[in-house]
Amino acid sequence: MQTTQLSNYSAKHFLWEASEGVASITLNRPERKNPLTFESYAELRDLFRALVYADDIFCVVIHGAGGNFCSGGDVHEIIGPLTKMSMKELMQFTRMTGDLVKAMRACPQPVISAIEGICAGAGAIIAMSSDLRYATPEAKVAFLFNRVGLAGCDMGACAILPRLIGQGRTSELLYTGRAMNAEEGERWGFYNGLSDAPLSDATKMAQRIASGPTFANGITKNQLQYEWNMGVDQAIEAEAQAQAICMQTEDFVRAYDAFVNKEKPVFEGN
Repeated sequence: MQTTQLSNYSAKHFLWEASEGVASITLNRPERKNPLTFESYAELRDLFRALVYADDIFCVVIHGAGGNFCSGGDVHEIIGPLTKMSMKELMQFTRMTGDLVKAMRACPQPVISAIEGICAGAGAIIAMSSDLRYATPEAKVAFLFNRVGLAGCDMGACAILPRLIGQGRTSELLYTGRAMNAEEGERWGFYNGLSDAPLSDATKMAQRIASGPTFANGITKNQLQYEWNMGVDQAIEAEAQAQAICMQTEDFVRAYDAFVNKEKPVFEGN
């Protein structure tokens, strides 16, 4: 199968940069707190799907421009039109947004969100669907679907969020739509860290991951995703097979040789 080069990808509805295996997605509508549109949803979905085949991107950082992460779906460009759609059209939309989460979880690259300011609705879902999250002490995350007359079960929230912060805390947030403040988010395990420079924290972690055994990291992400639906015996067997695959890589040999020679291993992702 032919691989894809995405370092020079030209994004239409957000900013995309890539360097040394680390890609950065910037949601770039700061005057509106970076809301999503039908077009940006679709482009993000397609990009994360394409990352499955990319051999030049090893980690992805998502953040927002202008001091906010993402205010969710654009009220005028998404919410308004949704009120006039047929059921068939609505199902096409909700499946498309869910496909973004599926694509984020299915790509082998770890995804890291750097969160400032407002992170609401679909923005909260993107943060939730990431592998790691860093935020400022002022960040506020709100799954506010309830506040606009919708169910909290949007884009996988009822499946993923309880695994991050617990069933009871998730229930409270989804039943009320209230914002989770940064202190709660860190204490509950939603965040990997709080600081005044979450983008720097996220980028440093992304660079560390990208310098590691990237093929093996992709296997780890795969198992973290699929073992949710396995029993313990199935999971142990899946990990036995996954680890045997990794033991056939050159990176495994490189690590052994480096250890023998008392050197730091230099991984190449194969």
